[in-house]
Amino acid sequence: MALRMPRSVRLRGASETGTTVVRVDRRTKNLTKRLQPGEIAVIDHEDIDRVSADALVSCKPAVVVNASRSISGRYPNQGPELILGAGIPIIDAVGPDVMTAVREGDRLRVADGALLDGNREVARGTVLELDQVRAEMVEARSAMSEQIEHFATNTMDYLRKERDLLIDGVGVPEVTTDIDGRHALIVVRGHHYREDLAILRSYIREYRPVLIGVDGGADAIIEAGLVPDLVVGDMDSVSDRTLRCGAEIIVHAYRDGRAPGAERVRSLGVEPVIFSAVGTSEDIAMLLADDKGADLIVAVGTHATLEEFLDKGRSGMSSTFLTRLRVGSKLVDAKGVSRLYRPRIRTRSLAVVFFFGFLALLAALYATPAGQAMLQVVGARMDAFWDGLRAFVLGVFS
Repeated sequence: MALRMPRSVRLRGASETGTTVVRVDRRTKNLTKRLQPGEIAVIDHEDIDRVSADALVSCKPAVVVNASRSISGRYPNQGPELILGAGIPIIDAVGPDVMTAVREGDRLRVADGALLDGNREVARGTVLELDQVRAEMVEARSAMSEQIEHFATNTMDYLRKERDLLIDGVGVPEVTTDIDGRHALIVVRGHHYREDLAILRSYIREYRPVLIGVDGGADAIIEAGLVPDLVVGDMDSVSDRTLRCGAEIIVHAYRDGRAPGAERVRSLGVEPVIFSAVGTSEDIAMLLADDKGADLIVAVGTHATLEEFLDKGRSGMSSTFLTRLRVGSKLVDAKGVSRLYRPRIRTRSLAVVFFFGFLALLAALYATPAGQAMLQVVGARMDAFWDGLRAFVLGVFS
């Protein structure tokens, strides 16, 4: 059933006048860090991807107002369908002026696909409907052949530029973290990364892999009650707290050596290691683990499909394809493992454990003089209880 915006919308968290607080940011991942339930999210995000949609849904905004097109038709991005499916309306393609016309903290209201300040219309767009979005997804899938051609071209360009790095490991920096002969767990802020990381807790306890967080993935490791050994990325979406946690910091730099993230790290009193490469931060994390002798590389939240590459919104994602070929049999993709398997304890298993545990306790008590005395006291109490119960029953029925 299509979701429609009624003429007058009573937003969650709205005041008596129907207004609610607005949060504005061109970068969706930055906005979701401060967006509260019932507020209006104003973003500028063409082709909303699944990860951004999940982050928005978890914040429970009253409505999402997008300056750009949530679906361009370039590829079947699933973000808008996830948002609408969660019951959150989207006002689409309101235009770039909204990003300056609206200020953080303003109180506005929504009606008829318009963002209103009192009776003044600040912006107007198209109210997306679920049926409409699904139809556009079908059309977008038919246009994937063009994207595949672009992807193949970009893959060859990357291979020519980074042949020495991919094949011979030239340019991989030295690190102090010991990776040789160990497992490496790489966490990227991708789809279901929190759930997958939670499922792997027993693996982490047993094997104690080197924990490598890629940008926001390092925060996910901290949130799981763990401490990353390495933080890799351009440092645009990782918290100051994580950068100060004691992990070795690897800043992803451009091929010409420019590393904008290095200045931020140094301002926190931490000296980073610079890794210059054309690919993505998750690529260099895998290449680093492989080059430094990791026996196994377990990836959580990484990107593996063409749609996920396109979700990242840049042609450089073709590097991930070649990186996976380079790492080869070492790579175990744990993405989606939370959907495949969830540990469950059956009632029968609990009963068996309890029974044998009780027998073990009795055996331990019987093996000591104090335990034997305690068992005799318990036996006497039980005899008295049954005698009393028998006398009560006979008295009732006599």
